[in-house]
Amino acid sequence: MIAPPPQDPSASSTRPSPIPATAGVGLRHPHMSAFADGTAKAAWIEIHSENFFAPGGPRMAQLDQVRKNYPISCHGVGLSLGTAEGVDEDHLKTLRGLVDRIDPILVSEHLSFSVVDGIYVNDLLPLPYTEEALEVVARNVDQTQDALGRQILMENPSSYLTFTDSTLSEWNFLSALVERTGCGLLLDVNNIYVSAQNNDMDAAAYLDGIPGDAVQEIHLAGHTISGADEDRLLIDTHGDVVSDAVWALYEKTLNKIGPRPTLIEWDTDIPELDKLLDEAGKARSRLDAISSSEGSIRVA
Repeated sequence: MIAPPPQDPSASSTRPSPIPATAGVGLRHPHMSAFADGTAKAAWIEIHSENFFAPGGPRMAQLDQVRKNYPISCHGVGLSLGTAEGVDEDHLKTLRGLVDRIDPILVSEHLSFSVVDGIYVNDLLPLPYTEEALEVVARNVDQTQDALGRQILMENPSSYLTFTDSTLSEWNFLSALVERTGCGLLLDVNNIYVSAQNNDMDAAAYLDGIPGDAVQEIHLAGHTISGADEDRLLIDTHGDVVSDAVWALYEKTLNKIGPRPTLIEWDTDIPELDKLLDEAGKARSRLDAISSSEGSIRVA
């Protein structure tokens, strides 16, 4: 098992990260050539691991070029660490092959499940936050970290309902997972906002409850709003600019835990690269402001 770091949920951390505390973007097919030739002005990029599971071919050849120009983070969507029947050994072996090949700076997965009886569901399904579920996820995270020989980050989900048998808050569940396994956290600020709006959750309490020292990456994305009044639902679509409300929550997050590497996710209705990089620039300006403020305080 990876040894857990010391935890203090209220503490801000400035410990070194393998990625500079600046903004990156997700690598998507329409922009691949700009990253392969190194002309895209991005500090770092993140890939969906499963998009590069084939050991050869033109896509992997392009990724080999991309990794010469940019630090890369691997973000998985199919390992299903919440599955009670355990991690798919073949999936994990293939992920290990990709990690060994490209040596990413971070590896992350989701707090969710997507496999039942060997059948994959094309979604990230929510878990009840119980001690039983915590044991399952901790076991699967331990297995994954042992197989990869490195720490992984766990991302908080977007949610549209809650389970009546949950006995823990989401932030307490994640905090306990960090303590038991030594995993890190990928804090998706848009997901916190979406879940808070949909389920009448306190976003401020979430930020207070998360162990800031464990957060090694932040995600930002766009969402859409469906319906109104009692039928109002926020949907985590990753298909638009970051909303003003999420930017405000992001600023609160940075003030709480300090600057962290931040990724702009955009997976549907993918825009021109300039628009994507402009969103990253908005995150970078906020990170720079926090870094300048912290620097001023330290000098004083």
